[in-house]
Amino acid sequence: MNSDNLVGIYGKIDSYREDMIDLQRELVAIPALGPDNDGEGEMEKALFLQKWMQDQVGFDSVERYDSPDDRVPGGKRPNIAARIKGRDSNRTIWVMAHMDVVPAGDRNQWDTDPFKLAVTEDKIIGRGVEDNHHGIVTPLFALKAIRELGLNLPVDVGIAAVSDEETSSRHGIEYLLENHDIFGRDDYIIVPDSGDPDGRTIEVAEKSIMWLEFTVKGKSCHASEPGKGINAHRAASYLVTRLDNRLPEKYSQRDELFDPPENTFEPTKRNENVRNVNTIPGEDIFCFDMRILPGISLDEVKKTVGETCSEIEDEFGVSISTRTAQIDEAAPATSPDAPVVKALAASIRDVRGIEPEIIGIGGGTVAAFFRRHGYDAVVWSSIADVCHQPNEYQFIDNMTSDAKVFANLFING
Repeated sequence: MNSDNLVGIYGKIDSYREDMIDLQRELVAIPALGPDNDGEGEMEKALFLQKWMQDQVGFDSVERYDSPDDRVPGGKRPNIAARIKGRDSNRTIWVMAHMDVVPAGDRNQWDTDPFKLAVTEDKIIGRGVEDNHHGIVTPLFALKAIRELGLNLPVDVGIAAVSDEETSSRHGIEYLLENHDIFGRDDYIIVPDSGDPDGRTIEVAEKSIMWLEFTVKGKSCHASEPGKGINAHRAASYLVTRLDNRLPEKYSQRDELFDPPENTFEPTKRNENVRNVNTIPGEDIFCFDMRILPGISLDEVKKTVGETCSEIEDEFGVSISTRTAQIDEAAPATSPDAPVVKALAASIRDVRGIEPEIIGIGGGTVAAFFRRHGYDAVVWSSIADVCHQPNEYQFIDNMTSDAKVFANLFING
């Protein structure tokens, strides 16, 4: 690509600084909470985005694929797939982001109205500005700059804005992949839904996720006469400790692609058992969050958990049941040598002047849905990683910088 054209594109993007803030302002004002979060869905935001895409960018096509959901007004959860044609339509560069956001949470922890954009000298603040409006705004303004300069794209470029990422994705990207033939095997797919402040990391792999809930049942009694009961809290505490020691020791594999490189087995939530100090609990419920490296059988881990539970049952006279609160087997990794990885890395080098780092993560992203369907997908963006927190923010410079990276990728094909 002619370097003068890139300089022109970057200058255009810099001139959009206030326009990008304005688009964020409009998006923040449309909460787009899913019904699992007591909201009415994403339709209002989708209709706004469809019109903005057509009026401000001029996509060649803006299609909507609605997933039926009778829990929302109108009974539909929208998904947008917009495309600009390039000289070669045999391949498309896709950027996929999501329209839904999480609830604001405790309003007292916000310094500003979460659904009214606040702007400081270097930041914008509001629910969704990072997760995931940033992933919508940045590629749109990259394309706006290219279109306004009258430049041609070497290949097609598509923007997918989906619903339901924050709760299950069954009405979002999972619905699209299962029901519509939109993506091609040679397409580049970028998911700007995680990252780091420098925009250095390109995520290509994720660990398996397993959340287990344990219910330990004993016999309640007065704490002054413990012999009349069976203390479920004590047995549960021993179980937590034994699992906390045994699981990391048995599954001690490491993979330096990931951070952290080992499997993690974290005791997390614990339910209230009794309200008063002088009652021995007859039931105790707690959870483990497990992030497990690809290639390790989740069934094998569950077997080890079951054997440990049996030991505690025999030792303390309790009964223990487990419930799988969530289980998500690791998707096949995208190869670090995949064309999309190399192309994105080259654009990051060109724009940022830094060497990208190829990584795996313990969390789950919607890129896993693509990978399970045989598509190479990567996760990349520049974020402060304050998703879901009060006073969620994004640096304004990250918006313009990421838009330049996308523009570089799009124009170089």
